[in-house]
Amino acid sequence: MAGWLAGWLGSRLSEETLQKPKPMVEIGGKPILWHIMKMYSQQGINDFVICCGYKGYMIKEYFANYFLHMSDATFDLANNRMEVHGRHAEPWRGTLVDTGETTMTGGRLRRVGEHVRGEEAFCFTYGDGVSDIDIGALIAFHRNAGVLATLMATPPPGRFGALDLDDRQFVTVFKEKPEGDGGLINGGFFVLSPQVLDLIEDDHTVWERAPLETLAQRKQLAAYRHPGFWQPMDTLREKVLLEGLWASGKAPWKTW
Repeated sequence: MAGWLAGWLGSRLSEETLQKPKPMVEIGGKPILWHIMKMYSQQGINDFVICCGYKGYMIKEYFANYFLHMSDATFDLANNRMEVHGRHAEPWRGTLVDTGETTMTGGRLRRVGEHVRGEEAFCFTYGDGVSDIDIGALIAFHRNAGVLATLMATPPPGRFGALDLDDRQFVTVFKEKPEGDGGLINGGFFVLSPQVLDLIEDDHTVWERAPLETLAQRKQLAAYRHPGFWQPMDTLREKVLLEGLWASGKAPWKTW
């Protein structure tokens, strides 16, 4: 089962997210949430819990009208009838939960606890980033580690042009969007035991603070190294980057 964070307001992508929740911002005409679900589905995970917050009704409406979004349709206005042509159904089962507009990341996970308590482990993913990560390998790593939580550790994507200067302050090397300096960051793909829910106090708990810090202190947080592609969509520039990759026909996360 895959748990999602979905529906918060992305202030750095305000050109889009004032009108829609961040996971509904589109890449190639499809919400980034759709891309993430396709990633998981291609690797055999088709049961989803989606945490809805800011403008979450738009996520519900999208899935309620999924056939219309994905198919041709004929509208017979005189007879008040609609016919959908060539229905394409994904093998998905989605539970959409209203987790509150101002709830923090940990609080959102806590609110969907009833839907994952019975699982041995479940996947937990932010609704605003794509990757070519091998989900099956991530799950296997988690099981072998014998811990309560595993996160994907990845080099940060480059964002700015790097400069090398000589002693006269002339540029000697310019490298656009360099990769990270070798450090790793949390890439937002997790495998978790339901027991981690007990570390979340209330709606104000930030998942990346007390719960993860506590798990690390208890040696219950493992890191799965992923040197491949990972890209969040936090800014308009990153959205344009992802749009370009999709338009090229070589989007690294498109494995279906």
